[in-house]
Amino acid sequence: MAKRTSTARRLAIAMARVCAENRCHNVAVLDLRKLSPVTDFFVLATGTSARQMRTAAERIVQAGEELGETPFGVEGVAPRQGADGARWVLIDYVDVIVHVFTDESRTYYDLELLWGDAPRVDWKKGWTPRETDNAPAFGDA
Repeated sequence: MAKRTSTARRLAIAMARVCAENRCHNVAVLDLRKLSPVTDFFVLATGTSARQMRTAAERIVQAGEELGETPFGVEGVAPRQGADGARWVLIDYVDVIVHVFTDESRTYYDLELLWGDAPRVDWKKGWTPRETDNAPAFGDA
């Protein structure tokens, strides 16, 4: 169990970094291990447009594949398909669920309030954002 949790935590941190490097803002990682039987971590991020959210979703899926992870499902702006009106992208890795919202949807659903007891993970520790390259910086956290 500890190995799975460690892997899930590393994946959540990697996904948060991918979100940030693809111009999402207000990125947060919530540790739900003691609060939810459904998943271990939520990654929350806010996109700036449907196009940017689609690009972020594509990079999240690509980064997951590079780490040997395949999403169980993708809802919203699906990678390589996309719908310009999407307001929420959900990428489900089972132990890690990545949410990319518009500002309005993030405020409306307010998952931080719903999961207010969840500790936040410091995903920025030891990370330096890349200014010229949108490729994610993966590292053990």
